[in-house]
Amino acid sequence: MNVSLTSKLSAELLGTMVLVLMGCGSAVVAASNSGLTDVSGVGLLGISFAFGLSVLAMVYAIGHISGCHINPAISIAMVVAGRMKAKEAALYVVAQIAGAIVGSGILYLIVTNKIGGYELGPWALGANGWGTGYLGEFNTTAAFIAEFIFTFIFLLVILGSTSTKNIHGGFAGIAIGLSLTLIHIVGIKITGVSVNPARSIGPAIFAGGAALSQLWLFLLAPVLGGIFAALVHGSLIENKKSFQD
Repeated sequence: MNVSLTSKLSAELLGTMVLVLMGCGSAVVAASNSGLTDVSGVGLLGISFAFGLSVLAMVYAIGHISGCHINPAISIAMVVAGRMKAKEAALYVVAQIAGAIVGSGILYLIVTNKIGGYELGPWALGANGWGTGYLGEFNTTAAFIAEFIFTFIFLLVILGSTSTKNIHGGFAGIAIGLSLTLIHIVGIKITGVSVNPARSIGPAIFAGGAALSQLWLFLLAPVLGGIFAALVHGSLIENKKSFQD
C-alpha cells in the first residue's frame, strides 16, 4: 500500500497529540489538580497505563500509515538503524512536536476552564522535570541516566518487535505499549518519564519556568539513548553474521 507523505505526517501529528493529551491528561485531570507533583487519584500505576495504552491504541490505529513513531527519538533511531531516510525523519519530528503542542494546548484549555480555577505550577500539565520539588527529588545525573537507559530499553523493544525477522510481529503494539507502561512504573518518580522529546516539549511550552529550563535534558538523553539502542541492536543483536552462524 502506497501512503502519501502528507498522510504519514498527519498520522504522526494525530498520534502524538493523543499520546500527550491522554498520558499527561491522566496526571493532570484524573490524578490531581496540580499535575505530576501530586499523583493522587488514579495514582502512578494508572498514569503508567495511560501512557502505555495510548501508544498501544495508536500503534493499531496509525501504525499501518506512518509506523506510529509519535516520538522523535524513535524516528532518529530508525535513521541510524537504516530503516528510514533522514529527510523523512526530520519531517516526522516536526509533525510530532506539532502534535504534542496541540495535545498540550487542548489539555491547557480543559484544565484552565475548571470551575474554581487551575493554578499552573512549576511543572504543570504533566511536564517532565527533576530536582527539589519534583516528585522523588532526584538530581540531574539520576534524571539523565534514567532517560538515557529507559529510552535505550524502549527502542530495543521497538526495533526487535518490528523486525522483519520477528515471527510475532503482529503483537508488536502490545509489546511496545506494555514496555512503555513498565518504564513509567519505574521512572515516574524520577523524571515523570519522557523517553520522547516531543512529549516533553508540548507541556513545557505551556508550563514555562522550571519545565522549560530543564527541557534540554529531555531532548538530549532520549535521542542519545535511541541512537545507542539502534547501534547495539544492529551490531550485536540483529546482524547478518549472527543469523548466518
